[in-house]
Amino acid sequence: MIWVLSAAAMATAQAVPAPRPDQLAFRDLYRELVEIDTSVATGSCTAAARKVAAHLKAAGFPDRQLTQFTDPKFPLDGGIVAVMPGTSRTAKPMLLLGHIDVVNARREDWQRDPFKFVEERGYFFGRGTADMKAMVAVWVDTLARFQRQGYKPKRTIKMALTCGEESGARMNGAEWLARNRPELIEAEFALNEGGGGRTDGQGRVVVQTMQVGEKANRNFELTVTNPGGHSSTPIDDNAIYQLADALARVRAYKFPVRLNATTRAFLERAGAARKDALGEAMARLARDPSDGAAEAVLARDRGLNSMLRTTCVATMLDGGHATNALPQRAKATVNCRIVPGEDAETTAAALRGAIADPKVAVDLVGRIRPVAVSPPLNPAILKPAEALVARHFPGVPLLPSMSTGATDATYLALVNIPTYGVPGLWGDPDGNGAHGLDERMAVRAVYAGRDMLFDLVKAYADAG
Repeated sequence: MIWVLSAAAMATAQAVPAPRPDQLAFRDLYRELVEIDTSVATGSCTAAARKVAAHLKAAGFPDRQLTQFTDPKFPLDGGIVAVMPGTSRTAKPMLLLGHIDVVNARREDWQRDPFKFVEERGYFFGRGTADMKAMVAVWVDTLARFQRQGYKPKRTIKMALTCGEESGARMNGAEWLARNRPELIEAEFALNEGGGGRTDGQGRVVVQTMQVGEKANRNFELTVTNPGGHSSTPIDDNAIYQLADALARVRAYKFPVRLNATTRAFLERAGAARKDALGEAMARLARDPSDGAAEAVLARDRGLNSMLRTTCVATMLDGGHATNALPQRAKATVNCRIVPGEDAETTAAALRGAIADPKVAVDLVGRIRPVAVSPPLNPAILKPAEALVARHFPGVPLLPSMSTGATDATYLALVNIPTYGVPGLWGDPDGNGAHGLDERMAVRAVYAGRDMLFDLVKAYADAG
């Protein structure tokens, strides 16, 4: 698979000013983190946590402010918590959250070695450059700069870098901290991935978002069993056919529109900013979620459709036991992304109702994350971000958004920490290869996002 930039996008991407000395030092940190393989298949988060600890110690952090942690059963899945004490006795801490693990990457599939950091055509390439070692590097760099500058925040700043967000195959570090060392991460609020900017595909940033809430991820298994028999004497009562009929009904079923404070605000503000039929439909649906004509317009956009409602989609199939036998069992995995206010039970009930066949079992399976708790649209969080987006990205709106994916914010709900995905860094409409091949991050996005996030952390820390 070859990734190709358009001529206009390439020209824009290559228009990168010569980096400042501080940006070159940051680039070295970013490169080191990307080149440490932290995938669950072949890597070690513990190695990355040790590297972070070394950087912070070099910046002047004492050992007492650094906690490296590892579950003894999973020695490769370690993480680190750093604490910069605040001067206020009353201001509650803030938490910078990030995952240091990455999605598995095979060298034979990539144009380049996925664990070699390459700068080319205005982009940084490598596994984790976008998801999410750029932000992790920014968090580490921000604390190191504060320490070197002798900065004394009013509010205590904590940073937790954890493993297991991408797969959780062995453990999830954010969950481990919430259950085993909650005092380490106790905070009034947390800043995380999930927000950020988007370009028009030609390098121009057109929107910045603050993630305020996310969907829950649940998997269901649809199973049909049957006595089976010899394939030479078929009958209509066939487990595979019955499962296929059920999946067709799942495909046809549309969950109802369910807006919340975040998605309603997004539709209102984005709709007002657009001067086209889509913008008009967004504004109408924000006013009246039962407006079927407006819903139909938005549903043609896969991203907007997913924001409006719970979605379920078939992702895996397994059926039969022999080529010359009627199937005794057929099953399918259906992955659901559930909007806040609904849960696994209501979603399973909706699936059973849509399938309308009691012989098709619908069972919850797989790893169960806690259901994310949507944080409030808190002006104390949103206003500083709006002001800094206006300063760093003149004319670009900041919109609240709900992620249709899932992050480690779900685990912070266990300890009542409202979590926001911050603006600053940005990506392209194609997703920058995150979780895919030849992952990349624009050089300008990294350097400009670093500058804004440094200012944002300082603004929150000074406001305690």
